[in-house]
Amino acid sequence: MLLVVFTIAKVSTISSPFSLELLFKQTVLFGVCLASLFVLDFFVSKNNLTKRNSYKILMFGLFVAVLPETLLNSKLLIANLFILLALRRLISLRSRKEVKKKLFDAAFWISLATLLFFWAALFYLLIVMAIILYSIIHIKNWFIPILGVLSVAIIAASYMIIMDIEFELYLHGFFDVSLDFTPLNSKRIIIAATLLLSYGAWASFYYLRNLKHQLKSNRPSFIIVIISSLIALLIILVSPYKDGSEFIFLFAPLAIIMSNYLEIIPERWFKESLILGLIVVSIVNLML
Repeated sequence: MLLVVFTIAKVSTISSPFSLELLFKQTVLFGVCLASLFVLDFFVSKNNLTKRNSYKILMFGLFVAVLPETLLNSKLLIANLFILLALRRLISLRSRKEVKKKLFDAAFWISLATLLFFWAALFYLLIVMAIILYSIIHIKNWFIPILGVLSVAIIAASYMIIMDIEFELYLHGFFDVSLDFTPLNSKRIIIAATLLLSYGAWASFYYLRNLKHQLKSNRPSFIIVIISSLIALLIILVSPYKDGSEFIFLFAPLAIIMSNYLEIIPERWFKESLILGLIVVSIVNLML
């Protein structure tokens, strides 16, 4: 399904003539999409964020199909993979093993994402929240993420100096903010955004209500998921990109939230209606 959606989205937007270089680049980007899917499946299954089912994979794939514009911005696509890798390390803190390494890795991945898209830096808040929620009390652990950030900064600065890349040129527009939602005024984006936000709001209500029934040791992980979804919404609001691609950061946490909701729905017909709604909208949007 991802391959079909990716192909349709790219064919309808790429104007460059076919070449091996273009094919290689698009193959790599599709690999990034698949890697994002597999990373999501891995850390969700390993940390018991959902039951043993494929809902999270299905939801992530359907969200992409509903809003294929998320596949068109290469920088945001790669940045989202880095954020998922960071999220994986933060949620795995529940095991209390290799705490310093995990905090360093999380800051490292978020910093790499920030190099591609500045507003990904908002996910640094997840590190702070993870330290608080998992009660990591040793003060020196608070400095580990700073080392991760500095490592990426030093490597990036060294690369730019060696490659003779001008800092001013790189930073031009890097910190831009846009609250102009006029570019989102298209039928496909309006339909997709309305559906995703409606599903998300409804499922989040039950997700939060069901939080008290989770094991005490697992609750911080579920809280981190809901916080990451709120950060993704904030990114959608302030992002200078207003073409639908900024929604990509919302898909992973929303897939987890929706999966949890689908697991507790007793009526099979209602559960299948929700999934069918996503399928129908994705087909309609691809045809628009």
